[in-house]
Amino acid sequence: MEGGPSIQEAINNSDSDSETFEYEETSGCAYSCLHPRGGCHRFIALFFMCWLGFGSYFCYDNPSALQNNFTKDLNITITQFSLFYSLYSWPTVIVCVIGGVLIDSVFGIRLGTNIYMTITLIGQICFASGALFNAFWVMTLGRFIFGIGAEPLAVAQNNYAVAWFKGKELNMVFGLQLSFARVGSAVNFWVMEPLYSWVGQEYSGYQCLGIVLFISTTTCILSMFCSLILGCIDKRADRILRRDENGEKEVIKLKDIKEFRLTFWLITIICVAYYIAIFPFIALGKVFFMERFNLPADAANRVVSIVYLISAFGSPILGFAVDKAGRNLFWVIVAICCTTGAHCILALTQWNPYIGMSFMGIAYSLLASGLWPLVALIIPEHQLGTAYGICQSIQNLGLAIGTIVAGAIVDHGGYFWLEMFFISCLTVSLIAAFVILIVDVSRNGTLNMTPAERERHQQSVLAAEVLEREKLLSAGVATSVTPHDLLQPNSDFHIRNRYLSRIGAPLPSNYDINMKGLAYRALR
Repeated sequence: MEGGPSIQEAINNSDSDSETFEYEETSGCAYSCLHPRGGCHRFIALFFMCWLGFGSYFCYDNPSALQNNFTKDLNITITQFSLFYSLYSWPTVIVCVIGGVLIDSVFGIRLGTNIYMTITLIGQICFASGALFNAFWVMTLGRFIFGIGAEPLAVAQNNYAVAWFKGKELNMVFGLQLSFARVGSAVNFWVMEPLYSWVGQEYSGYQCLGIVLFISTTTCILSMFCSLILGCIDKRADRILRRDENGEKEVIKLKDIKEFRLTFWLITIICVAYYIAIFPFIALGKVFFMERFNLPADAANRVVSIVYLISAFGSPILGFAVDKAGRNLFWVIVAICCTTGAHCILALTQWNPYIGMSFMGIAYSLLASGLWPLVALIIPEHQLGTAYGICQSIQNLGLAIGTIVAGAIVDHGGYFWLEMFFISCLTVSLIAAFVILIVDVSRNGTLNMTPAERERHQQSVLAAEVLEREKLLSAGVATSVTPHDLLQPNSDFHIRNRYLSRIGAPLPSNYDINMKGLAYRALR
């Protein structure tokens, strides 16, 4: 799939290929299992897609699962420990924007996936080698390299999903990939402490730590094999369906950023402030639970893993519920409030830590289900790739800084003040959410509508557009509308059609999205 159409779009392009004659019937076991359009064959590809990201998600939280062992064996502070997460995030600030462009325009999805998976594997090997020889700078270099590969690898994984499932089961596939990623993170917290204890029977100190990290590297090797196998499957699908022949590539226009609305930038604030209260907390959570609730190391890891475990199963369910109910902003506000409550429970009470972490896991899943679709309601479809890339880059920038700040707070003030820092970040995200709500209501927006209300609003706007078109034609003034008038970015005409594009409404047949105006045809 080197920039060509998806499996579903390639159906009509494959009739004359010699290999397709082996499966002239469009039903039966052979067709389903062996032909790229067959359901069984596509889900075989999905199996390898899910395992493609398992290694990176498993290894990402290796430091968190062994936090106390890292600080003891390497004789480092919490601030130094935080660098393992911060240095992962720094390169992703840039890589998130250009990684997808390189896949689309330079490498292609198969080569790009293999390259990024190789970089991820090299980074993890470097990280483990640094631990084995007690070379802290080698470990930080390894995490930096790991970040360069792991984030674009997630982009490649999504590209594979679109290529194979666009038009069929795509939402379900994205949900399964997210769930599988969370399972990988949860499994890391379950197995790393017992694995460290087992290796510790023969080795000790940083040597034990290095061997454990090398064992965890096998998950990246497994993902590397899945990348190679998936590439072979995809190359065969290209040959059978001739997907390359009519492929079209999007043109990336960074200048579109200046047209993004205030509500989009407020969403990025929510994204940064909220996730600072989640991921750095998980990174530093093991020792927090050991000290705050007197839990043993393996029990502390199980508590930390609850967030990922609930997300693995809850994200698809809550996503479906939010899709049906609408009111995205309401659910975002509820999620932020629940997360704030969870941090308050953990910081100020002696309740069972599973209670607070369960609230956090549910809220974390709910926020993702409500927040990310808002971008698609604000930004036109042809700019969504740029918009999501900006969100992810700014999020990683915030995490890079926030993780260092969190580590410094623990070293100088302790975990209570760390919780106050997280609650402050959540307060910022809550304020931003209410500002979005106020702005949206004042502009009669759709961000907090139900699906039925959005449909009615869409129809009323479309009816107004048709009425204006008829008035222009009946008045005989169509020719007075110049291209310059139509290109004015703040005109009512332009705003209306931008809105129709955002909500997915069918535009008039003579509307040219490149001109951002109506292309009036000669009447015959």
